[in-house]
Amino acid sequence: MLDKKVCIVTGAGSGIGRAAARALALAGGKIVVCDVDHQAGDATVGQIQRARGEAIFIAADVSRPDQCEALVSRTVERFGRLDVAVNNAEIGGEAKSIADTSLQAWDRVIGVNLSGVFYCMKYQLPHLVKQRGTIVNVASVLGQVGWANAGAYAAAKHGVVGLTRTAALEYGSLGVRINAVGPGFVKTPMVASLEQDAASPPRMTVLNPLGRIGQVDEVAEVILWLSTPAASFVTGAYYPVDGGFLAAS
Repeated sequence: MLDKKVCIVTGAGSGIGRAAARALALAGGKIVVCDVDHQAGDATVGQIQRARGEAIFIAADVSRPDQCEALVSRTVERFGRLDVAVNNAEIGGEAKSIADTSLQAWDRVIGVNLSGVFYCMKYQLPHLVKQRGTIVNVASVLGQVGWANAGAYAAAKHGVVGLTRTAALEYGSLGVRINAVGPGFVKTPMVASLEQDAASPPRMTVLNPLGRIGQVDEVAEVILWLSTPAASFVTGAYYPVDGGFLAAS
């Protein structure tokens, strides 16, 4: 499906990013695994290579515009092009009310989860225009609704959805498709930390009509579809992958 297209996946050291990188590789893509965690990134590359896929690791902190620019430049230097970008890197931040959220925590969450998507897109888009490529930004169900004690995270994810839709309008005529996915409660390291709270798992599952936590591969399949010609008439869209969470909200 991807026929050796060059794909960057940020936050690919674990969770949804790792699953997306594997799915794109199994579909024939050449994968640039990006993460701040060298060991985790190398582990993802190893998984892909053992499955006979092609992948390299490039470290980058997406909250740093210079590192985002270097990530894209090194990708193009290595492979000569960029076709697909999955902007997935994120952090959770403090679980505190707005007034109690520290300025440092706010800046860090916005820096990674929103500004990081903007920085990546800024440097990806000139190359994607050349290839008529695609971007998939990983937002959240909290890109559509609020959640107590997650102000910075929800604000950032709302911003990712708005940024995605705006970019789709700007670049559609140039042949670049730009979409977002909105994972709900999915079995990732971030959600695993919530499961330590005895009250959280029942709430997470009761609010999902499907009555269970999602799996990272279920999100990765939607990311893969949006990255391929199968979704050739889809842009500016937001796809929740949430077990029906938003339908019940």
